[in-house]
Amino acid sequence: MAPQDISKLIVRTSMKDRAAFDLLYKQTSAKLFGVCLRILRDRGDAEEALQEVFVKIWTKADRFAVSDLSPISWLVAIARNHAIDRIRARRSPPANIDAALDVADPTPGPEATAVAGGETERIHHCLEELEKDRAAAVRGAYLSGESYAELAERFKVPLNTMRTWLRRSLLKLRECLER
Repeated sequence: MAPQDISKLIVRTSMKDRAAFDLLYKQTSAKLFGVCLRILRDRGDAEEALQEVFVKIWTKADRFAVSDLSPISWLVAIARNHAIDRIRARRSPPANIDAALDVADPTPGPEATAVAGGETERIHHCLEELEKDRAAAVRGAYLSGESYAELAERFKVPLNTMRTWLRRSLLKLRECLER
């Protein structure tokens, strides 16, 4: 099926045309299933993810912008991001910094306690040097386990902007901790 035909199906799907959606599924599900399977590495998970991906396509088809670019790229991006979000959701949320220090040494002596307290203070000090929204995003991503998409939605910024915020914030934290 030609890219312009897939674009037309997506546009018709945005108007809640079930026949177009059915044909879109038939034409693209194999490729999108392959994307999910490659990321999730489990057939059952990939099948479930594929169904969720098509629910997203049904509800978000109106966000598709017809252009000269391949519409399958838009569909693959939805599948890829959804599969990655599923992997992130499986992970247990990271422990907070203080709890991680306690686990590392369950019965610290006075010297270890002083060192750990100093490191905790340094980390908190370095987080305070970041802009408030950047520090909150870092805490959300790396301490609360929020996905980049969730953070982008919470801070009302595009997903790539959130990725840039986090990458730059981590670089600033590393610089601060190396001082």
